[in-house]
Amino acid sequence: MIDTLLIAADNALRTVSGVSRAARPLPSEAITAPDALAGPERQHAGALMRVNHVGEICAQALYQAQGLSTRDPVLKAHFEQAAREENDHLAWTMQRLNELGARPSLLNPLWYAGAFGIGLLAGRLGDAVSLGFVAETERQVEQHLASHLERLPEADGASRAIVEQMKQDEARHGDAALAAGGIPLPAPIPSLMRAAARVMTLTAHYI
Repeated sequence: MIDTLLIAADNALRTVSGVSRAARPLPSEAITAPDALAGPERQHAGALMRVNHVGEICAQALYQAQGLSTRDPVLKAHFEQAAREENDHLAWTMQRLNELGARPSLLNPLWYAGAFGIGLLAGRLGDAVSLGFVAETERQVEQHLASHLERLPEADGASRAIVEQMKQDEARHGDAALAAGGIPLPAPIPSLMRAAARVMTLTAHYI
């Protein structure tokens, strides 16, 4: 138990400190230098990528918490693999923020702590509910990323390439959660999730 808690704490520190390293190549490699964007476009792209980076902070927290909550070793491995793939997103969005001269959200520790608590709660409700929560989360994230593809500057091919790959990965993670036994969540919960996500995205856009 102590080892597990230490690993969880180490993962949390790595996630919020911005030292994550991607296992896969950056989708946007050699596409669109930041100086190709006008000042307002660069600021707008930076704000959107900050929001996406916060989403990946939350994804790490959720998967770590749900992996800790399950007693099924196969499901635990499933969550850990998804977290590793989401870690690529975390590293990619952080790199793009640096390229755009934008900073990550100042509230990242808060976002992580809140998402970790939600992940623990979902896990306590059973594996089927936990997987259903993953599926619904990924479905909403996929929609969110699709909206960002519409809002990112056309000239920002780098950010668009990252977001497109993230969107494909999120759809796959959602499908995998359903295939692993996830169940649909009761009607009020998805609406509450959307409302909470909206508060997070509006806040992270600026802070």
